[in-house]
Amino acid sequence: MEAKKLEILMTAVDLGSFSKASEVVGYTQSGLTHLVNSLEREIGFPLIIRSHNGISLTEQGKELVPAIRQFLQANANLENQIQTITRQQTETIRIAAYASMAMFWMPEILYRFRRICPKVDVDLRMVDNALEPFELLQEGKTDVIFASRQSYRNCEWIPLYYELLYAILPKDYPLNGRKEFPLKEFEGQDFLMPYGRFDIDVHAAFDRAGVKAKEQAVYVDDETVIRMVGKGLGISMMSEFMIRGNTDDVCCVPVTPESIRELGMGMKKETEPSDSVQKLKECVLQYVKELKERKKA
Repeated sequence: MEAKKLEILMTAVDLGSFSKASEVVGYTQSGLTHLVNSLEREIGFPLIIRSHNGISLTEQGKELVPAIRQFLQANANLENQIQTITRQQTETIRIAAYASMAMFWMPEILYRFRRICPKVDVDLRMVDNALEPFELLQEGKTDVIFASRQSYRNCEWIPLYYELLYAILPKDYPLNGRKEFPLKEFEGQDFLMPYGRFDIDVHAAFDRAGVKAKEQAVYVDDETVIRMVGKGLGISMMSEFMIRGNTDDVCCVPVTPESIRELGMGMKKETEPSDSVQKLKECVLQYVKELKERKKA
């Protein structure tokens, strides 16, 4: 017995008229009458009483209605589940993330996500420009971004983690036992500016402190900047996750006043996330929660 026939029957009964039901279900009135007649033959007894005032259920039909509605609800649930699985089998989530976040966060996050959504493909794109993830999101070239907060209005932003900014200094820099580096001390010094518009975070810290350093733009990755500092070619400032590679020849100390950058997860505004993206978000939030707890311990 086709669920479609039962669904049309319930529509006709609820509206009390074949003519009204035909407008809703897209059948002609004669076609709808033929369909109900066919259903009655399948079942083996009449379901509908026809009169000049419309239609109503027979006593046997009334007895069947609760079971019919239960069957239709179960069938709708089944179809929804099938559609969800079908979407998961063909779905790809596109992610754009800063190199530092892709390196430190994404392997564990994607491992957890794969365990609960094994049929969903993930296309991870690593970027080295602070603004590129937001531009990709606006252009519809990515679904989810992991970046530091920027002034883009068309982004649904979820704050995740606050990381400190550190002064990167040569090993022999005269700290004299200090555990922090005053931002004012950058004043007038040769400063190797991080590449890829990460100068936004640096300039924000400098502006708050009223600092003007002798900036030198260097178009190399963060690890190379650290090596250059180690050779006495200048000093720099980077966030916690940007400090990677060999730091044996440098000192990395937090700046004061404390300066941070806000890392987060972004999606396009006014776009309902898929079930898979929602599950990815849950993996991210759980991972970051554990990360913060480990940091406190």
